Amino acid sequence: MKDTQAYLDKKNFFENVITLYGRNVVLEILQDPSLTVHKLHLAKSNREEGVILEIKKIAQQRGIEVKMHVKEQLSRISKNAKQDQGVAIDIIAPNYRKSDDIEALLGDTFRLLALDGVQNPQNLGMIVRSAAAGKIDGIILPTNSSAKISPLVIKASAGTLFKIPIFHCKTLEAPLARLAERAEVYALSSHAKEDIYSLKMGKGVVFVLGNESEGVSPAVSKLCNKSLSIPMQRGVESLNVAVTAALLAFLPN
Repeated sequence: MKDTQAYLDKKNFFENVITLYGRNVVLEILQDPSLTVHKLHLAKSNREEGVILEIKKIAQQRGIEVKMHVKEQLSRISKNAKQDQGVAIDIIAPNYRKSDDIEALLGDTFRLLALDGVQNPQNLGMIVRSAAAGKIDGIILPTNSSAKISPLVIKASAGTLFKIPIFHCKTLEAPLARLAERAEVYALSSHAKEDIYSLKMGKGVVFVLGNESEGVSPAVSKLCNKSLSIPMQRGVESLNVAVTAALLAFLPN
């Protein structure tokens, strides 16, 4: 029984770990005492100077484990050989959760954003920032066909990435099908007759935002209860997905 629990605890632990890369990003993370670091990874080929020395110094001061790798191993950890600069870091992010945890974590009353194929890292970062600042309780982020959490996302989120729950899943189909049984799931569409300002919030609400060019996919649209639009003036057809997210984040209750 203890072995089983230890396995589950270890499994849940690693599901909450996010790996980031790049010298300046890693330095900023190490300089933020509010972030819990699991492990620092460095390439053996790094020159012992400048930022690398500063990174090592802070890691030692904070008692963080440092693993040395050949460049190829480091690249497999960072998953971005071209931009990792020989540095990667594992962050323990309690708010990075499986989508299966939504109900247990949020209960019956929540307002969520679900992202269907949002691929621009800057858009993702700005969405996170607006959601964290507004009335959104979490973001559902699929790992397939979506932007990954990266240094660009962190920069665009202006330090808010770890302040709001991000529920990860492979695709949106499973979590939305489950949530549609107990919440209102709305697809944002420029063709919808009902707009966001006529909406009366229920206990559980999920807003689905689509891809930057194609919008919400047909497969995901079928899982939504209704569609909502944003009223436009002067013939403007649509807004950037991050701007749409900001409007939704500050809708009144």
